[in-house]
Amino acid sequence: MIEENYVSLPRGTFLMGSEYQLNEMPVHEVSIDYDIAMSKYQTTVEDYMLYAQATGAEIPEEKYEHLGVDVPVRRVTWVDAVNYCKWMSEREGKTVRLPTEAEWEYACRAGSNAKYSFGHESAELGKYAWYKENSEKVTHNVGTKKPNAWGLYDMHGNVWEWCVDRYADNYENTSNDGSAYRVRSEKGMVLRGGSWSGIADKCRSAFRINLGANSRNYFVGFRVVIEL
Repeated sequence: MIEENYVSLPRGTFLMGSEYQLNEMPVHEVSIDYDIAMSKYQTTVEDYMLYAQATGAEIPEEKYEHLGVDVPVRRVTWVDAVNYCKWMSEREGKTVRLPTEAEWEYACRAGSNAKYSFGHESAELGKYAWYKENSEKVTHNVGTKKPNAWGLYDMHGNVWEWCVDRYADNYENTSNDGSAYRVRSEKGMVLRGGSWSGIADKCRSAFRINLGANSRNYFVGFRVVIEL
């Protein structure tokens, strides 16, 4: 399973954040000094249907017939995604979970300090992402655009991806060891990556938003990591 559908992330240190927006500051050094593997693809409708069949969980109300089962599952809440991870953990005998925000950005950047994993030019984004300019207002099958340098697909665009972290207004009080920010507040949970409906700027590696843990949205899905 890991060999086919996951990418083992190299240990390393990177600069997280950017100077483009206040909620992406300050740029700070983060070390991922442990072993995890991230799903190459966003969790698909087919993946989620297996979970629903095994557990009796509801499939988010969707008109998937015209999209197929290889598109990312949408309208999953953060709670839904966490429960999916618990099921996966039991099935695989490993800890499967949502990525921390730091792990997500580290994986997305894949060694790049530019706006996107491939560089600064938004004109190149269409080669890597389904977003507002090319999506025709629908999600698309995962893995149909170019991957980043580490072999991860759709890190930019297609659907927003839940992270395990609670949203912080900025990085002043967050950690530098890759762990999640969990301080309780009125803020929602972190989403990363942009979506099929978003402009290029919202697909940047450092761009971040938040949404309530029980919110459902046609622009939101997730991917998982496995602790090795």
